[in-house]
Amino acid sequence: MVIVEKELLAGVPVLHVVKLEKRDERLPLIFFIHGFTSAKEHNLHFGYLLAEAGYRAVLPDALFHGERGQGLSERKLQLSFWDIVVRTITEIDEMKSELVNHGLADPKRIGLAGTSMGGIITFGALAVYPWVKAAVALMGCPNYSAFFDEMIEEGKRRRIDIPMPPTLLALEKEKLARYDLSKQPEKLAGRPLFIWHGKADQVVPYAYTYEFYEQIKPLYEGKEDRLQFIADPHAGHKVTRQAFLETVRWFREHV
Repeated sequence: MVIVEKELLAGVPVLHVVKLEKRDERLPLIFFIHGFTSAKEHNLHFGYLLAEAGYRAVLPDALFHGERGQGLSERKLQLSFWDIVVRTITEIDEMKSELVNHGLADPKRIGLAGTSMGGIITFGALAVYPWVKAAVALMGCPNYSAFFDEMIEEGKRRRIDIPMPPTLLALEKEKLARYDLSKQPEKLAGRPLFIWHGKADQVVPYAYTYEFYEQIKPLYEGKEDRLQFIADPHAGHKVTRQAFLETVRWFREHV
């Protein structure tokens, strides 16, 4: 029987999904990170199937989301986007360490996945954490620099006031460099990566993801089974059932 428990992990509210009979065992671990303005509960279907497959699935609430919401306006939340991304990347490592230290996670079998903002976080974590054994990025963007610029331009088009002078914006962009996987693809080190993106996505540009896939393909020469990219010609900014099932299959094969 699969159980779902609400708890704090390294101070972060999470849903902990696992088979009851395996609750206290050392298990392979999968983190699943939700999207912008979403919450941990919205990805429970992923957690359930992963737990059914024998994994310990952990679904956290990102800063200012779900149980951590502070009633911020859409504008303030948008302006906090990259702070949320970086904070979540830090918290993933803290949560991982707590589970490993308590003997609940196998440090050699840890996977990471996410949708939209969660996919962006997944790419960023791959750039800094070699302990991620395999990853799935759904509707994410590995090119932090280009997406940062895209968001600024979109804000200007929508006449959103950005309370930062160009010099400070440049510094904020510079802080993201260490998480930009497109600038350091060698950090993948051949680790299994599954990417899914809808070609009709109007929120996170499909082009950045596809360009990155083309960029890293030569790095997987001779181990093509470790890299998969699915481009859905009809999907917008919504994960399809095919992507959902492929995510679970990917982890069953690689973690």
